[in-house]
Amino acid sequence: MAGICENRVAIVTGAGGGLGRGYALGLGAAGASVVVNDINPETAGQTVADIEAAGGKAIANTGDITNFDAAADIVKTALDTFGDLHAVVNNAGVCRDRMFTSLTEDDWDMVMAVHLKGHFCIASHASRYWRGKSKDGAAVSGRIINTSSGAGLMGSVGQSNYSAAKAGILGLTLVQAAELGRYGVTANALAPQARTGMTAGVFDDMMKKPEDGSFDQYDPANVAPLVVWLASDQSGHVNGRCFEMFGGKLSVADGWQHGVENDKGAMWAPEEIGPAVEKLIADGPVQEKVYGA
Repeated sequence: MAGICENRVAIVTGAGGGLGRGYALGLGAAGASVVVNDINPETAGQTVADIEAAGGKAIANTGDITNFDAAADIVKTALDTFGDLHAVVNNAGVCRDRMFTSLTEDDWDMVMAVHLKGHFCIASHASRYWRGKSKDGAAVSGRIINTSSGAGLMGSVGQSNYSAAKAGILGLTLVQAAELGRYGVTANALAPQARTGMTAGVFDDMMKKPEDGSFDQYDPANVAPLVVWLASDQSGHVNGRCFEMFGGKLSVADGWQHGVENDKGAMWAPEEIGPAVEKLIADGPVQEKVYGA
């Protein structure tokens, strides 16, 4: 039986381990040809070997996702090797966690480069490829799958740089979805919870695999089916959404929306603002707490 990504081509960044590896293996098992991108050639090669051992097709790539020209070569690898491109899974990430008053410029720049710029670079080249195909009259079924986080949705104490980057990715996803739909391209985001290289040494006890053989809710493989579906033809009607997934729990995040409104019909006086704001807050939904607060 053919998988739901049969004859499709996907790029997965950070695919040498953790969630990215899980996504790449899942896509390969579903019939996709996978470009396994990771800065570590050994782990990228192992993911490729495992996909091939299971009967799939894959190629390793160690290009720098934060470099615009290198990102073009990653897309070119997919086209030259497999003849097309259907999905970009932006997964690679890095953490430089500190309280805001201790955060350095390097901490900020590194996280913004890998997460936010990294999400831009490959998707930019892929989108231009898909736009060109569409303008030439070819049918396009393109998928951009971005990675946000609960930190991007709610904020996270000690992770102001990471939270800002992940929130920026959500904004990027919304605009990509609005602009690229005309070319047959969708853009959606994930906010997954699972063991990754970024959680190692921080949440080891909380996220360790159960010794009793019970359901391992932190297994990165749990998130892969969602990514496989989003990368497939079947998801073409879903655009501009953020999915949260943890273990067996799947939900669609409810992001910023216009809230309760108080229209005076005239200019407000400064002393009127306080009471008006208090009423708006009281009449609106309860605000979610920042993680770690």
